[in-house]
Amino acid sequence: MFDFAAMGLPINLALFAAGAAAVWFAGVRITRYANVISDKTGMGQALVGLLLLGGVTSLPELAVAVTSSVSGDDSLAVNSILGGIAMQVAILAVADALIGRRALTSIIPDSVVILQGGLKILLLSIVAAAIVVGDVPILFVGLWMWLLAIGTGISMWVLSRAQGDKPWVPGDSEISKEKEEKQAKKEAGKDKDKSLNWAVTRAAIAGVVIVVAGYVLSRSADAIAEATGLGQSFVGAVFVAIATSLPEVSTVFSAMRAGLYTMAMSDIFGTNLFDTSFLFVIDITGGSDAVINSAGRFEAFAALIAISVTAIFLVGLAERRNRTVFRMGYDSLAVMATYLAGLIILYFLRDTGGG
Repeated sequence: MFDFAAMGLPINLALFAAGAAAVWFAGVRITRYANVISDKTGMGQALVGLLLLGGVTSLPELAVAVTSSVSGDDSLAVNSILGGIAMQVAILAVADALIGRRALTSIIPDSVVILQGGLKILLLSIVAAAIVVGDVPILFVGLWMWLLAIGTGISMWVLSRAQGDKPWVPGDSEISKEKEEKQAKKEAGKDKDKSLNWAVTRAAIAGVVIVVAGYVLSRSADAIAEATGLGQSFVGAVFVAIATSLPEVSTVFSAMRAGLYTMAMSDIFGTNLFDTSFLFVIDITGGSDAVINSAGRFEAFAALIAISVTAIFLVGLAERRNRTVFRMGYDSLAVMATYLAGLIILYFLRDTGGG
């Protein structure tokens, strides 16, 4: 494993800046290519956001978590996953305030996003239950993590079949859907002379850049935190979590600026689904004991924060009221308040982890 800490603070600062720039540029590009792919294949924004944006932007988190697990730091591996999920949902609230003119959840027309959020809460509930009850290794992986893997597989199957279905239609759904589709076609029209192969190839290149630069970004952030004395503190953990979430920041802000609101929310919920399932992979690469046994009250509460902020957005998606304060929807404000309050509680729980 490459030792970033051995390179010194100045080099890591340069790597961090370069990684951040590369991630942002690639994130903006891959959002553009994702919209072209959605337009030319007929795939909905929710599915493209889940599989392409969500899948790609979650890979740096996987690399960091597996690296930590292999090096024997199971607690850090679990923390990097659970802490990142709640932070990524908070990114939606920030984007709502900085970019949106209406409450974000009042203009999401695709009910598949609600399904994504509900399945994500189900998977996180499995993780929270595993932390509270404890886990038992079976075939080198914890029993609860086997259940998580099965749940992830079923979730992906359900989402693939739900694409295009309309089991639930809110009052102004068709109007919002028409507006969003028109905006998506307008954006895709800028590349109307480009082929599907052109979009797929460039999306793959941008994805590789995000994965490599995202990994460098997160590892250099970890080295910076250690070199500055923040590494063992709560502040250091938050700093590294922010660095790990930069791929989601770039893709979400790019999608929302282009008016692709469903893709933006599906990107976050999709990333969260993948991130949660990565706990199974971490368990495989960890030690002989079930990885979730390294978790404690800190990790359990982090999972509950992630469940809570997701549930708040689901309430907003069901209610669909365009009520704003400080340029963000009431639900986005509630998400930010819940997340920040959760960080305060996590600060006091920082020494109560299982590892």
